[in-house]
Amino acid sequence: MRDETSAVVAEGLRKRYGRTTALAGFDLTVPAGTVCGLLGPNGAGKTTAVRILATLLRFDAGHARVAGYDVARRPDRVRTLIGLTGQYAAVDETLSGRQNLVLFGRLRHLPTRTARRRAEELLDQFGLTEMADRSAGGYSGGLRRRLDLAASLITTPRVLFLDEPTTGLDPRSRNGLWDAVRSVVAQGTTVLLTTQYLEEADQLADRIAVVDTGRVVAEGTSTELKARIGADRIELVVRDATQLPVAAAIVERITGATVTVDAGVRQLRAPVVDRITVLADVLRTLQDAAVGVEDVVLRRPTLDEAFLRLTGHAAQPAERAEVAA
Repeated sequence: MRDETSAVVAEGLRKRYGRTTALAGFDLTVPAGTVCGLLGPNGAGKTTAVRILATLLRFDAGHARVAGYDVARRPDRVRTLIGLTGQYAAVDETLSGRQNLVLFGRLRHLPTRTARRRAEELLDQFGLTEMADRSAGGYSGGLRRRLDLAASLITTPRVLFLDEPTTGLDPRSRNGLWDAVRSVVAQGTTVLLTTQYLEEADQLADRIAVVDTGRVVAEGTSTELKARIGADRIELVVRDATQLPVAAAIVERITGATVTVDAGVRQLRAPVVDRITVLADVLRTLQDAAVGVEDVVLRRPTLDEAFLRLTGHAAQPAERAEVAA
């Protein structure tokens, strides 16, 4: 029986390259119509997982289903229902943008007229119309990535795999690609996105699976993952360092938590639960006590902090592309 509610299911996937373990019991379920972000450092196993789910790589143990079909038993069927954009744009640089899309359409067995019509739709959707007749070799990195993504959508996939699609792009190109991904999701496609960009996972994913050493070590929404490392916190800077003890006593009484004081920068920090109420109470009480405040902020845990706490090490810079695993 096919599972129509889960677009991607991986159960106990294992994969070794000689003595190197790439996947060590990888489990993941992605509900249909959602975006799941696989967040992890180089060598965590993200690319290996995607290659297995996209039928490009055999696995040693476990089970996997994509769009309701067993990846090992029905790879042919899975391939007709998915799209894939790898870490590097897979376009023919000698052809124009339009020719590339028509070619991909024909390779997916679309009639010539249908392939041309679909190419025009995608050129417009991804803002490539003005560049459509220029050689793809002259495109910027951001334009090539957009063309590559458009090519993966020449037929509307049930599931779209995006393997670090914005690696090496400047912020403007990255934002443009994010908008393109959102438009794809709005049309009902399920997206599995691998990334090292914490902001990218935060922006795009409904749920995030943190991958480390070949397995999923944590899973949840961005808010849930941040909450796992502790509460929100209040941070404030007083104008006069001599008033730090008074300010600390006030904050500690209101929050009921231990206050951390950094005298060098006249700052104190404390975890909070009811963040807005606490902020109002702290500021009012400090004013009544004639404690001058230079700066105050309510800060929520970042995904960077969550990743460090969950894996024991920081996420590595995204400029280093994951190799093999």
